[in-house]
Amino acid sequence: MSDTLRVGLVQINTREDKTANLQRAEELIDAAAARGARFVALPEYVDYLGPKDDTAPDAETIPGEMTARFGAVARRHNIWLLGGSMRERSATPGKFYNSAVLYDPAGEIAAVYRKIHLFDIDLTGNVTANESATILPGDDIVTAEIDGHTAGLSICYDLRFPELYRLLALAGAEMLLVPAAFTMFTGKDHWHVLLRARAIENQAYVLAPGQYGPHAPAAQCYGHSVVIDPWGTVIAEASDTEGVVVADLDFAYLRKIRKQLPSLANRRPSAYRERAVAVGD
Repeated sequence: MSDTLRVGLVQINTREDKTANLQRAEELIDAAAARGARFVALPEYVDYLGPKDDTAPDAETIPGEMTARFGAVARRHNIWLLGGSMRERSATPGKFYNSAVLYDPAGEIAAVYRKIHLFDIDLTGNVTANESATILPGDDIVTAEIDGHTAGLSICYDLRFPELYRLLALAGAEMLLVPAAFTMFTGKDHWHVLLRARAIENQAYVLAPGQYGPHAPAAQCYGHSVVIDPWGTVIAEASDTEGVVVADLDFAYLRKIRKQLPSLANRRPSAYRERAVAVGD
């Protein structure tokens, strides 16, 4: 186990053409691997971003054609690969899972995480979304080992629920993975703040590859794929375009922070028991 890990985050502008989307993703994975990344991560919904009525033909099983393709890419480069997220078929007609798949350097599926928190919001006049109309929520909290270091998996809107990340940290997570398709409207005010908070409160590296740019019918993703260290410092960030950002994670530094400012060790779970809250009079 090495105390360092070079990571590459892919920032991409996924559209309606799944074949073109996967080809572009593969090109950017190649670019990250060429820069020495041992672990490469793609953003949310790397398979398809477009009109919601067109999602059904793009949903796949896990394992399936898309996982076989990304597994082959991981094997070719001998890297760990987080294949962003994809629409996974379910047993419920017209409903899917928003699933992130992690591949090991042999190209095998190492972990599958199904998004727990669904993006159902109404910021009237700005952003309206109803992810639960087509997506089923997952129930499992998932961690996985990447070259001996524990990673906690999440997807996009999960970022607003700190209890998930605390449970991942308590399960040993040193890296928090947040593939996303954050909207421009929310991203400009909340993206960096939330990501830095999750890094600081859990004293973990945060790796957040994001979708960038417009997609049909009239949406815009914020981009700004970012790597944040356990102190909350941004150590790498993508520019406003498609591309790859690379950073080196130092786990000795992580342990130093956790030792010198032991907020995780100083928790008092006995004081956090649920209490009845009165609503109204």
